[in-house]
Parts: sequence; C-alpha cells; structure tokens
Amino acid sequence: MTYPDGAVIALRAAGVSFVVDPCRPVPRVLHWGKDLGELGDDELEALRLTSIPAILNNSPDVPRTFSAWPTESEGWSGTPAQTGHAGGVATTPRPVLESVEVDIPANGVGGSVTFTLVDETSTTRPTLRYSLSEDGIVAVDMSLERHAPAPSLLAKVPYELVTLTAMLPLPERASEIVDFSGKWCRERSIQRTPVRFGTHRRDARRGKPGHDSPFMTLVGTPGFSFGRGEVWGMHVAWSGNQHTLVERLPEGAGALSTIIGGGGSVVPGEILLADGDLFAAPTVYFTWSDTGMDGISDRFHRTLRRRPSHPAQPRPLVLNTWEAVYFDHDLGRLESLVDTAARVGVERVVLDDGWFSGRRDAGAGLGDWFVDATVWPAGLSPIVERIRSHSMQFGLWFEPEMINLDSELARRHPDWILGPSVGLGATSRNQYVLNIANPEAYDYLLERIGALVNENSIDYIKWDHNRDLHEAVARTPLGDRPSVRAQTLALYSLIDDLRARHPGLEIETCAGGGGRIDLGILERTDRVWASDCNDPVERAEIDRWTAMLLPPELIGTHVGAARSHTTGRVTDASFRLAVALFAHSGIERDLTLCDEQELEQLTAWAGMYREFRPLLHTGRVVNADLDDVQCSLRGVVAHDGSHALFAWIRLATSPLGQTGRVAFPGLDATARYEVRVRNELGAAARHEGADPAWVSAAVNDWTAIPGSVIAIAGLPLPTLNPEQAMLIEFRKA
Repeated sequence: MTYPDGAVIALRAAGVSFVVDPCRPVPRVLHWGKDLGELGDDELEALRLTSIPAILNNSPDVPRTFSAWPTESEGWSGTPAQTGHAGGVATTPRPVLESVEVDIPANGVGGSVTFTLVDETSTTRPTLRYSLSEDGIVAVDMSLERHAPAPSLLAKVPYELVTLTAMLPLPERASEIVDFSGKWCRERSIQRTPVRFGTHRRDARRGKPGHDSPFMTLVGTPGFSFGRGEVWGMHVAWSGNQHTLVERLPEGAGALSTIIGGGGSVVPGEILLADGDLFAAPTVYFTWSDTGMDGISDRFHRTLRRRPSHPAQPRPLVLNTWEAVYFDHDLGRLESLVDTAARVGVERVVLDDGWFSGRRDAGAGLGDWFVDATVWPAGLSPIVERIRSHSMQFGLWFEPEMINLDSELARRHPDWILGPSVGLGATSRNQYVLNIANPEAYDYLLERIGALVNENSIDYIKWDHNRDLHEAVARTPLGDRPSVRAQTLALYSLIDDLRARHPGLEIETCAGGGGRIDLGILERTDRVWASDCNDPVERAEIDRWTAMLLPPELIGTHVGAARSHTTGRVTDASFRLAVALFAHSGIERDLTLCDEQELEQLTAWAGMYREFRPLLHTGRVVNADLDDVQCSLRGVVAHDGSHALFAWIRLATSPLGQTGRVAFPGLDATARYEVRVRNELGAAARHEGADPAWVSAAVNDWTAIPGSVIAIAGLPLPTLNPEQAMLIEFRKA
C-alpha cells in the first residue's frame, strides 16, 4: 500500500491502536494502546505535534526523542536498540530511514509497517517491521544486514553484533511490573515490583528460557490484577538466551515515560557479520489490555488458536509411564498398566525414559537411540500392539539434545559434544549437550528418531531437555566458537524436518518440566509440559500463570499419586483430579496399584474431561480478583457466555472466616443462568457448619440464579479446608 510520503500511519484491531510517525532520520511510535478510533489528518498531525517534549535544563539543545531504533545520537541515554562494533570501531549507530512499506488489509483490521534504514556509521542496514494482528498483538521483527561499501576498509572487518532489542514506549500511569521467576518444580512464580528509575532487566543465559524465565513482562496501572487495570505486556518468542527490560529515565522517553523491551541475546563473538550477511532477531510480541491480565491472556489465546497448526482434534487423555514405572520397563507390568489405563478412559499412552540402549538409570545411554534388546527383545512392538488393541495412541520419550559419556555415541563421537576443547565442565544430571548444529549429529538424530517413528507408528513425542547450556562452544579448527544461537536454530530445524517427514506427528516440548516454554518452540510443537511437579498445590499456581500466555489445550498437566513424587505432599484424590482438569489432562501414576474405588473415581474424572474439553479447550480463561491469596476462583467461559466451568480452590488456611460475595468473571450479567456443583470427583471437605444456601441447592440439582447476581453482585462461597477444590458449572437457562 502506498501512503502519502511522511504521513502518520495508524493500525487498528480489536480495540488497539498502533500509530507510528515515519519521520526522518528515524521513525517514532506515537501511540500504542487503547483504540483512538478512526483518525483523520488533523488528529494524526495532533499526535505528531504532541509527541515533541520540552527541552530540559542541562540537556541536548533539541527535544529528546525516543525513536523506533533508539541511539545516543538522538540524546537517548537508555538501552540502545543496537550495540556492536567492527574491530573496535563503528560503535555509534546513526540509522536513517530509507524506505517505508505499509500493508493494511482491505477490511482495515491490523496490518504491518516495514521500515528499511541505512547506517553508514556502523555499515549496516537495519530493517524493522511492526505487525498488528487481528487480535491486537503487535509483533516486532528486527534484522540487520551488513552493508560495507567498497573500498571501505571496514568491509574487510566483520561487524560483531552484541544486542538487538525491540522496545516500545509506555505512559507514566504504567507504574507496576509483574514478571516471573522460579526453579525446577516451581516454575512461573509471580513477582511484582514498582517501576523505578533505572533498568529492571532480566537475562536468561541458560541456553533456553529456563525454569526462572521471566516468561512474560507485564507493566500496568497501580494494582492491576486479573480483571482490573490497564496492562501492557511483552513476550520474547525465542528458545535460547534472551533478555527483557523495563526502563525509566528521569527525562522520560520522548513524550512518554518508560520503555518495555526485549530480545534474543548472543554471546560475545557469536554473531560476526561479513558484508552481505543478515541477522534476523527473534520476534518480540507486545500486547495491551484495559481489562487486566485476563485481557492480555485472551489476546494471546485467540491468536494461538488461529494458527493453521493449532491442534484441531480433541486433546486425548494421556497416561505417561514415568511416575508409574520409572526405569523399570517390564513388559508384563506395562501391559497391565496399559489395560488398566484403557479401562479408566485413557486415549494416549506415552512410554517415558528407560526404553533405549543401556538406559537403566540416569547415568547412561543418552544418545543411543536404539531400543534396548535386553529389556525389549522383540522391540517395542509388543507394547505398541497392546496399546493399539485398545484403540489408544502411542507416544515415546526422547531427549535428543543431550548425551551421556557412558554411551556408544559419546565413545564413537566425543567431538560431537558441545563443550570447550580444553576439557568439559561438570555434568548436570549426568549428562552433557550434543552439538546438534554439527551436520553429522543432526543427520544422526533425524535418521534415528525418524526410523523409530516409522517402525512403531509413533503418534507423539515427548521431547525433553534436562540441563542448562554452560560453556556451549563448538570446537572448530580456529578454536572454540559460541554456539547457543546455532544450537537453538538447529533445534527448530530438526523439529521442522522431522514433522515434514512425518505429517501428523505431535511433539510435546519439555525441558525438565517447564524450562523451555515460549512462542518460538510453540511454532513447531503441540503442547508444553508445564512442570515436572504433579503436586496439585504447586500445579494450581504453575498452570494458572502458564495460561497467561498459552490456552489450556496446549498445557500438559497430570494427576499423580496421593503422595507427590517431587514434594512428598499427600493430597486428596478429588483435589488432584480437579486441578488436573483445566488443561490438556493426563495421568502419571501406577494404576495397577489403585483399588476399585480409585479406579471408579478416575473413570468418572476421565468422563468429565471428555465432557468438558470442548469448553475448556476453546473458551476464555478467567480469574476472579480475590484479596485472600490462599484462595483462587478460576474458570473457562464459552465466548458467548452460554456455558462455564469454575474451580473454587483453597490452598491453605487464612484469617478470613468466610468469603463474602464473589463476582464470577466472564459471565453475561443480562442472562439467566442455572448453576450446579459437580461432585462426581468427591465432595470438597469444608471448614464450616453449613454451606451458603445456594450451594446446598446446587449440590442436588440445577439451580436458577440471574446473571446480574452471579456476575455483578457475586455469590458467597463455602469455606473449604486446605488443599480442596469445588467444581461449579453454569449454563444459560
């Protein structure tokens, strides 16, 4: 589309406006947030006029701007968009706009703007593309091409790129930050901090986002919550090293106050651009909501569900064998497990770690992707046939990016290990990293995994990754070269090649649980394993925050045994089953040890999963705002408000004797509803003499309650004992 030269460009979609001024030398973002409506020339010029701030005392003698590619040449003293050098020079980029390309669909919803710049100082050609999706998400793509015209001496010196950071400005009212940290089995633990002067920066240097990944960075108005406040959010769609930041300088950012940004990170020396070389940075996604954090998640969920690759079939109920048998792969035991799984309603069985050569514990075998003939003398065919006899799908666990020294692969190809030539550092989980960017190692994995998929008609792969990438250097004739980015790109390519050769194959991304969850890996996988922890007390929070980015059908969560494998905590079956219902559900325990009552309860739960997955895997995720942090009320509501399922959860005791009226979010206040309490999994234990009257009625039958009472006035909720959950269903009358 041709825009008048120099005209301000406005993109609109789903209640969001994104307005950019294609001025020289570098364009500027004038507005990102609430829809400004249809803007005429006068309004657009007014935005441009009001984007020019005051000239402060003891400052540059021209107004400071915050451009789309901020540099020191503009008087910007914060984080620059680009850092790098060519042999110690060319360190002060001065990009100048060269061309603009605008693409707006005929329906006027969303669109993109692409700016091409030229920088004679750093001898590079930056390209910056903003795309606004129909769901109101801004995708920012940055690239840098080396462009050193001959006979420049710099043409002979590679340009070392250090960082590219995508950044957008925020207004002053965006004054609080929410992001995440965590550890193995406690991923996505929320942390909240005020926006202060300086830089709130998070770096992931683990070769993957990590269990302590910031995951998403949210900045909002004071006290923003699930359903309240204006929120600006960001996510880096990259499965390697990355960084995020929120930054505020005393002089602000042009006419605005603060910036939010992020991008992939590179190790020094990793990116050396010769003339003509191109570096493409990972996509960074930005989104805005004026309905709190649930509004942010709703935009991401809608966008992910529009993908052509998004799972179209009902998400099968899974049995994973890890916490059932661990490394004890006895055919008779596994056959009994499969038969029992079929009885309770399982639809997919995944054979976890322990099936391949030499793998009797975690210390050996990684890399030897051949079926262990001592354990499986007839191959995997007997167990696959048993699974197929029950019309269930078959899945298999791999950890392709890792290698044990005690393996035939390591003994034959020690040079395939990613690590320094002077000697390897410490193992982690008894393993090292396989250099899958090595073409021979890559081809070996592609052949071995593909052969096993063909031989066993594998439907599903659980793709694990159990250690950080430390000293991740590839050994070359010239010395050790940093290789985290190459490893990440090789991973993407390997999965893409595998799926191209095996259409229909589903892949779950797992990294010691939830250590690699991002939209880069989600472009090529079908589900995430949110955590290795199946303790429902932990998973209730882990899964809730994972759903900030991902819809429930992409989040794997399993019900385990009464005593948690990872925490040792003992919980009631009804609680474990209720928590595991609100995602892509599965079982991870030895079903052959269950008594008849437990099997009947699991069968009822499996039936409930099949009943509700059309709702849970298409509806809108909502969370009530509660002052009591030991409780949560979360649910999934059909987009037309006709049907909903909520879980009322208490994790621990609190001083509050009873909960007052709580409004159920997402329901239609103008409609009439019927409500019932679903007790098929077992009634939640109470810490009270009697339930609120409406609960007593809804336990026995559908009970009519107007939407205005449910969604506005609210319902009083029963006081549950710790580690209990109640399921509450609504339907329009």
